[in-house]
Amino acid sequence: MATLDDYSQLITSEHQPQPRYMAVVAALMQPVVDQINVLQGVPAAFDLDAAVGVQLDVLGQWIGRSREVATPLSGVYFSFDVDGLGFDQGVWKGPYDPDTGLTSLDDQTYLSVLRTKIAANHWDGTPAGAQAILDALAPPGSLVFIQDNCDMSITIGIAGAQPTALYIALLNNGLLSIKPEAVHVNYVVTSVKNTPLFGFDVSNNLIAGFDSGSWGVSALALPNELDYTFALDSSVLA
Repeated sequence: MATLDDYSQLITSEHQPQPRYMAVVAALMQPVVDQINVLQGVPAAFDLDAAVGVQLDVLGQWIGRSREVATPLSGVYFSFDVDGLGFDQGVWKGPYDPDTGLTSLDDQTYLSVLRTKIAANHWDGTPAGAQAILDALAPPGSLVFIQDNCDMSITIGIAGAQPTALYIALLNNGLLSIKPEAVHVNYVVTSVKNTPLFGFDVSNNLIAGFDSGSWGVSALALPNELDYTFALDSSVLA
């Protein structure tokens, strides 16, 4: 941190005993010292690990991803008696959130989106690189893997712990996308908690056959079940 002494100590011994001279130097240099300290604090204020609110919004402008989503994220609001939208799964509907779906991301969710965008900007284009990014950004307990369908499409499967409804909606809307521009992505999530996805002739913690694997689904809640929402004043990605 810069101080006025950093500059006043540079004054020659002939002038330091002169109070009016030193006062003029102090009056001229103190604003400069204050500006230096403000500028030195800017990197910390916009550190991705510490930024909140409008600081994240500014970072989003630099990174290239807005907090406001173009298409409402439907089927994510908390609801009783709907599988996939219960406690720790659905998002609390805020007082100003539209009924059609979530349009503004909370800080925690927005931070995940920004981290994904940064990772995508630095991705080397290889499947191994994409897998490393998906592993780093996966929800706790979820096992994410990539399958190349060899037809200009890939399937990203999520086994193990089921992610939140909001995480799935972000995937389906391309906000957590790691892919080449022209490649289509299919997302499938295990329909039963803590199980691998169903598949023939494979048996591991990602894919397994009958009695072990579960059907893969693109959403945990059916559209015709989304009748009830519970409103609170905040929205959090659990």
